[in-house]
Amino acid sequence: MDFNEFCQLALKLKNLPLPGEVSHNKMSPELRIQWLKENKVQDINPKRAGVMALFYPDIEQKTRLLLILRKVYQGVHSNQIGFPGGKVEEFDKDLMDTALRETHEEVGVPPTKVEVIKELSELYIPPSNFLVRPYLGIYPNPQPFVKEESEVESLVEVYLRDFLDDSNHIQEILSTSYAKNINVPAFKLNGYTVWGATAMMLSEIKELLRQVL
Repeated sequence: MDFNEFCQLALKLKNLPLPGEVSHNKMSPELRIQWLKENKVQDINPKRAGVMALFYPDIEQKTRLLLILRKVYQGVHSNQIGFPGGKVEEFDKDLMDTALRETHEEVGVPPTKVEVIKELSELYIPPSNFLVRPYLGIYPNPQPFVKEESEVESLVEVYLRDFLDDSNHIQEILSTSYAKNINVPAFKLNGYTVWGATAMMLSEIKELLRQVL
């Protein structure tokens, strides 16, 4: 889709209600759904984080969504696909400020160049005890991305049409940090299996976009 057309349609998202947990559960392993039924997030004192789902035009003015492949490290999200973003720091004004700051640090996007269209539903991630707030943003006149070499292995620039294509919704047997060989719903994007919290957030974004595109 042409980016200018996408921007006009994306503005309609501002007044739409969030699908929230219903859309999250479409891409959630059954174990996670059951865990949340048995536990209350507010009793666990989770850490907080903000991430940015960034849409932008490529050189042909086609709409893309930016994801990142994280470096291999000692942690539960090692070598996984995610959004630019990270944990709250004391000097952040709010979670949106966190998402913009981290996006700048990880992929070089100046916060002043991002138009935040919508705050999305929070999502709790049991393995890392993070409560994450995603934001949907538009980067209309992008300069080249500059990845943070210590955290980002590579950029994953997904065409909007591929993201919306239902044939890229798959099921795969994976071993996670909390279970072995379980059936996990996922997206297949740019050759990567995108699952877990990122897939759940993408599910809400996809559901919202389907209402306006």
